[in-house]
Amino acid sequence: MKRSIYFISLILLFLATSCATRSPLDKLKKELQQYPEYSIILEDMLEKGNFFKDYYHRYKVVYAEPAGVGDSLIYHNFITDLYKVGEGEYKKYYSYLGMVIVSKTRDGKVTDIPYPPGYQYVGDPRYGRWRQDSYGNSFWEFYGKYAFLNAMFNMYGRSIYRSDWEDYRSYRTRGEPYFGQNRQYGTFGQYTRQTHPTFFQRMQQKEAARKMRFSEKIKRRVKRSNMSGFRRRSIIGFGK
Repeated sequence: MKRSIYFISLILLFLATSCATRSPLDKLKKELQQYPEYSIILEDMLEKGNFFKDYYHRYKVVYAEPAGVGDSLIYHNFITDLYKVGEGEYKKYYSYLGMVIVSKTRDGKVTDIPYPPGYQYVGDPRYGRWRQDSYGNSFWEFYGKYAFLNAMFNMYGRSIYRSDWEDYRSYRTRGEPYFGQNRQYGTFGQYTRQTHPTFFQRMQQKEAARKMRFSEKIKRRVKRSNMSGFRRRSIIGFGK
């Protein structure tokens, strides 16, 4: 009996260890560690099933590899397939849709503290400079040869001001996720609703379906209650 319990315990330990190493995010990090820079963005999330749910993530990856000339880099990006993830991992990252959840900078530092896409390049004189608008506010402008980063990180039409950057740096120093000064990034941010409309359309459809199921459930309960009352009244009506 003791041997059986010990054997079962070993199996459970093996399964727990195997599940822990199956994280697609860990796999991506391992595959990307050879590159000098990368950003992994939570591009989409999906739940399937009503009673027994399955959870999925899709990622956008932006990475750089040496160009072979000096310290120049060539940048690439791609979007992954949907990866099945555990419920714990799904909940852990639920608030960070559209945000960088893991990144590596040119100095080799890897971080898993979420922040808005592209922010790791802001303030770095190798990629751009600070300029002033007509009101005297300082905002970030990428150099021409790095202007494509705006498209890769979907940053068009959203100027990053120095106050944003300084606020971001403050959060990074404290080791906290940064959602923007007005919390405009992440799953509950207004920018994300603009850049990831499909996710929110699915959520609305899911909520509408949930409300419909709840309404139908209430109607069935009311109907059963009315039928039960009718039977009781019928029985009483024929008494002496």
